[in-house]
Amino acid sequence: MKRSRSVALVMATMAPAVQAAPQPPGNIEVAEASIPQLQAALASGAVTSRQLVLAYLARIAAYDSQGPALNSIVTLNPAALAQADALDKERASKGPRGPLHGIPVLVKDNFDTKDMPTSGGALALATLQPAQDAHQVDKLRSAGAIILGKTAMHELAAGTTTISSLTGQSRNPYDLLRSPGGSSGGTGAAIAASFAAAGMGSDTCGSIRIPAAYQNLFGLRTTRGLASRTGVIPLSDTQDVAGPLARSVADLAIMLDATVGSDKRDAITAGADAHVPKSYADALQPGSLKGARIGVLRSLFTVVPDDGDGKLVYDQAITAMRNAGAEVIEVAIPGLDEMLNDASASTFEFVEDLRRYLATHPGAPVASLSQIVKAGLHHDQLDKRLRDPLTGPDRNAPGYQVLLAKRTVARAATDALLTKERLDALLYPTALGRPPVIGAENIASNCRLSVVTGLPALAIPAGFTPRGLPVGLELLGAAFAEPRLLALAHGWEQLAKPRQPPFSTPPLVAGKAPGPQQTVVSLAGGGSAKATIRFTYDPTTARMLADVTASGTGRDAPIAIALHRSHEGGPGPILVPIMLRGQKRVSADLVLDAVARADLAAGRLAVVLYTAAAPLGTGRVTLTFKPE
Repeated sequence: MKRSRSVALVMATMAPAVQAAPQPPGNIEVAEASIPQLQAALASGAVTSRQLVLAYLARIAAYDSQGPALNSIVTLNPAALAQADALDKERASKGPRGPLHGIPVLVKDNFDTKDMPTSGGALALATLQPAQDAHQVDKLRSAGAIILGKTAMHELAAGTTTISSLTGQSRNPYDLLRSPGGSSGGTGAAIAASFAAAGMGSDTCGSIRIPAAYQNLFGLRTTRGLASRTGVIPLSDTQDVAGPLARSVADLAIMLDATVGSDKRDAITAGADAHVPKSYADALQPGSLKGARIGVLRSLFTVVPDDGDGKLVYDQAITAMRNAGAEVIEVAIPGLDEMLNDASASTFEFVEDLRRYLATHPGAPVASLSQIVKAGLHHDQLDKRLRDPLTGPDRNAPGYQVLLAKRTVARAATDALLTKERLDALLYPTALGRPPVIGAENIASNCRLSVVTGLPALAIPAGFTPRGLPVGLELLGAAFAEPRLLALAHGWEQLAKPRQPPFSTPPLVAGKAPGPQQTVVSLAGGGSAKATIRFTYDPTTARMLADVTASGTGRDAPIAIALHRSHEGGPGPILVPIMLRGQKRVSADLVLDAVARADLAAGRLAVVLYTAAAPLGTGRVTLTFKPE
């Protein structure tokens, strides 16, 4: 008899491009490596760009469609190794172009790439092959970056749970039962798992910042007009921003240096170059929190029922900032709720904006959203979300002008507050509540303030809940204040050191994921009561299988076998029953959360046998594992 004590995993469609594991590149560890660290290794000759590509491909092969099966990659660049070889030769003959020379990065699958299809997560667009790169992709390549592949996304960016008709459901590497969040969730999961040095996403209302918050990353929605959207599949022309996600502020700054600036094909960037510093990395100075004025926008801290743990993390972060010398004050924007209500323009813009994009790609298999929906070429969970715009209002509707007017008021009110209080930034949670369980509805976020004002917002990792789920805060500043936001984020990073890698994607061992661990436990309860349990534990999925064989008669017959947590060095509460009365052979399937994983590592989990003769338990054995 098999008994499960885990929530059933929601199966995702296999990512179509993840190939068999390449040959391990030797002793190269790229997990959690920063761009400056990788660049230093390249400069010293310790590694080559080819070896970096192979190292990242090995991690993708080990963890994306196998093991934790993050399902974060849509396609891999078939020319990545050849491009790495060319950049290695260029380095040897001319020197590096800059910090990104020979560095593998990933881009969301709504960025046009001339050497890979651009699907937007839609099966309907799986064969769309752009003739040229998106503007930001072109700039990344010019800086010497290798576009290693394309990341999974919420279909057509029309939601925040990262599910699509092309790739299915992506997973959060910090909790495999939860969504990575945002339409850029594939980029978030992939960068958290160290599938590349950094990644690119897009943000219509939170889709850079939410994945950052849910995956312990830094993510920046830039000032509207600082970076081009040319060649990025649109959801809303007046809201869309494309930008980077990274594991460190330094990496974020390097990606920003390479991707911002004017583009004659995107009119809103006409004045961008005047606001671009020599390097955003220059802002990353020690002690930048000291003397900073940060306004806590308390109205955006509304706690949802499951976010009590998150509130504790927010409060601790605010206290730490204050202790580091920041002047943290409570502020308010009168009428903010009304300004932010019904502020999304995608309902009015999506249908036409997508049609215009598709019209620029003569080989596109479909020409409109209507065609996609009528053919049923979209995921079931997005049916209403994609059908509604087809019969909804467009830019000619009166409500559209009302919405735009609200934005003017919101921008003026926010600018006034920043100026009056001499604030470097406003602070509030990126998302309210934990990352949603796969299949659940979207939860609340604070995505709108940056969207309606056009002001930059930088998501920073604030810490973790006791159950190991990442929590994010957001810093919003004045127009083109990205350097100051990066400085504050860097100061926070140096103070709190909030970055922790996910448990599910540890460093490879000889080019492979760590194997399962096993132990056999023998329990004797006195008399005829006996039990043997074979445990198998996979550290990349936190899944523990328990195969139990028990015996005993009369009062020695087993009543239960339970997995206990220790408490203050002694017996603690039951974590889960493994076998119940009357059973003699049973298989249990368990998934350990972050607390249980920590308990296991610290030797605080034990199994106990219960019989009528020993109703308070007997034969207690602590669990310890060794590699299989």
